[in-house]
Amino acid sequence: QDDKKAIDWYLKAAEQGVAGAQYNLGVMYDQGQGVRQDDKKAIDWYLKAAEQGVAGAQYNLGVMYESGRGVRQNKVSAKEWYGKACDEGDQDGCKEYRRLNEAGF
Repeated sequence: QDDKKAIDWYLKAAEQGVAGAQYNLGVMYDQGQGVRQDDKKAIDWYLKAAEQGVAGAQYNLGVMYESGRGVRQNKVSAKEWYGKACDEGDQDGCKEYRRLNEAGF
C-alpha cells in the first residue's frame, strides 16, 4: 500500500521533471517495488534522471548496459555511464569505469 502511494507521488513529481523522483521511479521499476518489474520503464526513468546529473541513475544505467537488462548489452555504453557517475562523485562508478577500461572497453 505504501509503495503504491509512493509511486503516485513520485510519478507526479517525475512528470514535472524532478530528477530525484525520476530516479526513485527507476529504482522501483528496476526492483519491482510497488509495480510490476519492468527493465524498459526503469531505463526510461533512469535516463531522465541521469541526464539531470543524478549519479545513482547514471551508475544504474551502467549496470543495465553491462548486463543487457532492458537494452542490448553494450560494455562501451556501460563504461560511459559509469564514467558519468564517477564524474558526479560516485566512487562505485569510478571503480567500475576503471575495471571496464582495464578490460579494454
